[in-house]
Amino acid sequence: MTDLAFLTGRAMLTSALLAVLCLPLTSRAEDSPFNTGNARLSLASAQTIAVRDNPGLAQMQSRYAALSQMPSQMGALPDPVVSFNAMNFPTDTFNRDQEAMTQVQIGISQDFPFPGKLALREAAAEYEAEAARHSVDEMRLRLMNNVSMKWWQVFYLDRALETVNSNQQLLRQFIEVAQKKYEVGNGLQQDVLLAQLELSKLLDQDIQISGMRRNQAIQLNVLMGRSGNEQVRLPPKVSKNLPAIASETALYAHAQDARPLLLEMDQQLEAARSRLSLAEREYYPDFKLGLTYGDRQGNNPPPMGGSRSNFASIMLGVKIPFYAARKQSKAIGQRRSELEKNRYALLDTRNSIRGDISSAVTDYLRAKEQYSLFESGIVPQAQQTVQSMLAGYRVSQVDFLNLVRSQVTLFNYELQYWKALTEANQALARLQAAVGKDSIYE
Repeated sequence: MTDLAFLTGRAMLTSALLAVLCLPLTSRAEDSPFNTGNARLSLASAQTIAVRDNPGLAQMQSRYAALSQMPSQMGALPDPVVSFNAMNFPTDTFNRDQEAMTQVQIGISQDFPFPGKLALREAAAEYEAEAARHSVDEMRLRLMNNVSMKWWQVFYLDRALETVNSNQQLLRQFIEVAQKKYEVGNGLQQDVLLAQLELSKLLDQDIQISGMRRNQAIQLNVLMGRSGNEQVRLPPKVSKNLPAIASETALYAHAQDARPLLLEMDQQLEAARSRLSLAEREYYPDFKLGLTYGDRQGNNPPPMGGSRSNFASIMLGVKIPFYAARKQSKAIGQRRSELEKNRYALLDTRNSIRGDISSAVTDYLRAKEQYSLFESGIVPQAQQTVQSMLAGYRVSQVDFLNLVRSQVTLFNYELQYWKALTEANQALARLQAAVGKDSIYE
């Protein structure tokens, strides 16, 4: 009876083990994120596609194109007014010859703002257009940064899936050794069950990482202006060179000269100054000049006699700022407050950008050191430890639980290795976006 129970339990264990081992070869094969066609999407290609096809960037470019048409409009004189008048017609006959003052007039008038107003309006519009141009550059910079962040995240998840798959193979090797030892009576059944459990955990992680990878690929496709379900296949290898970067002080100076956001806010500040100067000039009057020609018919009465002469009139109008205390003075206060707002916004943004630079530098240096440590020390040592423990377990000198623990440790270190490389490159992308230029290296 005992032998029968032993054989039945062993058969059930073997069937369960085979089912687990076959699972990734059947249900996961068709959904593998690496089954994405032959095209490899490099980071540079992804950024190029995004800059070319992203609708948000195209919207900002259209906005700049619209604002660039404004300065000449703001600097032009108001359109002249042509008038046609019928004056002093007698209502009893409507005869043009009856009354001496009856006439048909044609006139033209032109408004002239006080000297300097048009130039200030045009200057404000030019500054706004220039700010819009820098906003396009800022949008492009942020778009490329977002693409870099998503691209590296997808790359990391690809490496994580590779790590999961390699550790699955390692656990299958553990199971094979444990199974053989159990069959000859030198091992324990719980060793096989423990290895099977760890393999199941890796299969669960494979499912989770694959889902995360698909979500990140969808977001990357959206940034590139493509359909979310298009396949994204990245190169399996990238440069692992992590160069030295410039000092934070030098990076601050670079950002001051190159960051489009700061340049945009500089132009907005200049536009606010022009609007304040324009508001101050509103105290001065505008002018209106008009010319009218009146045509008359009929003859003059005796003794003058002769046909009636036509009339010519000239008009000069002056707009008086009669309500200056309620209008012009308030407008100056408004524009002065707007100027202060732009000045403080520029200072706040400059400080924020410097904080972003310092944060990116800190993250880069930390990730760079971690990557170097994992690459040259921790990961090779963990790999040697697993192989040594596996050899010891084969001859019953190492406990199986310690062998599994060493494998789990190796798995975590391999993930941290790729995570450090990814975070270092993401920090570089953030640093380039914060500075606004590629020259961030020593």
